Amino acid sequence: MNRIFSVFALLLTIAFFSSCGLDQNQSSKELAREMNDRKIKRVTDAQLTVTVDDWGKAIVQTSRKALTTELAKKSNDKSLCSLEGIPAIQKLEKQYAVSIDLLSSKDTANQALDAKERELLLAYRYNALNKLEQIDNIQKVHDTLFVYNSPVPVDDIICKTCTDDAALSFVIWRVAFKKREVIRRINPKKLQ
Repeated sequence: MNRIFSVFALLLTIAFFSSCGLDQNQSSKELAREMNDRKIKRVTDAQLTVTVDDWGKAIVQTSRKALTTELAKKSNDKSLCSLEGIPAIQKLEKQYAVSIDLLSSKDTANQALDAKERELLLAYRYNALNKLEQIDNIQKVHDTLFVYNSPVPVDDIICKTCTDDAALSFVIWRVAFKKREVIRRINPKKLQ
């Protein structure tokens, strides 16, 4: 009986210390990240804008690929336009601490968006109505947020599926970056 109790006590002790080691390892990683986040970084607005532009293009490209793949599997499934349940997009949102959305004509009146963003959407909508060239855009909102917008080509399956106006094919990618999170994730050594 004592032998069984001794073996059990030994196993319990080993399990306890090994789990403490895992927690300590996790805590060490979090502490290292926190210390790195607290380092003073000198980043100019121009460098932030270039970084947001680069990351925005990469995020939109990956998101577009993921959504196109899902739309190919489930043709004309408008529920996919909310981007919920698409693992690759959720992973990007977590990795970059961003929110990724698809906007359409109805969003020109969306009060959840800043007035600057609604004005920009109206400009994109005007260009779509008049068949003018659409280009990517970065909007700085209240010094705390960068919004990267990228129009979806009219002949793209995303635009055809996710537009909310049959008379006007109009869909825009919106990637919202919190300035603080961009600075936190940026590597100053790689800046120009």
